[in-house]
Amino acid sequence: MIGALAAQHRHLERVLREIAAPVGPHPLLCTAHPPSRPVPAAVLVPIACDDKPEILLTVRHSALRSHPGQISFPGGRVDAADTDVAATALRETWEEVGIDPGAVEVLGTLPPYLTGTGYSVVPVLGLIPARYHYRLARDEVEEVFHVPCDFLFETGTWETREYEVEGGRRAYAEIWFGRHRIWGATAGMIVGLRECLHRCSLPISAADARK
Repeated sequence: MIGALAAQHRHLERVLREIAAPVGPHPLLCTAHPPSRPVPAAVLVPIACDDKPEILLTVRHSALRSHPGQISFPGGRVDAADTDVAATALRETWEEVGIDPGAVEVLGTLPPYLTGTGYSVVPVLGLIPARYHYRLARDEVEEVFHVPCDFLFETGTWETREYEVEGGRRAYAEIWFGRHRIWGATAGMIVGLRECLHRCSLPISAADARK
């Protein structure tokens, strides 16, 4: 079993590094006069490296003013003290779910995702240990759960919906996993990751790669 987990870890690391861009400052902050909108932000896409890789997701506290009860990746807006988007994602992940930054193997980033609420979010790909003992910030996070990557990346797992915003219509992805509704920016970033893997014909599971 240990050998299989090590093989899965090496496979995940290779595949995700192949599709990811290097970590750096948020692209909006690389100009002399950064715009005030959209707001630079970053999230960690935490992939637990088990025999079958899984993605960690959080359920936001129902009493929060912003997106209460919604499912998200740990993350938030970029602070002036953050050296790069990985620093933002790791800081927020530590605050929200208690994952030590030293326990995360950061592998790179995906293109920024523009949300309907005016944030430019850079997804930071990172491997985390399986069966980690999370410490939740109970005023922000009600619970966490894992979703197998095999399920998330299956064609047909998600559906496209639309909603009205500022007089127009905006499309979003929606994924149901049991009682959990994953939608909006979180689902969009998951679909984006899946499409990156699909374009490169890269299976995220080492077992699938051997077939």
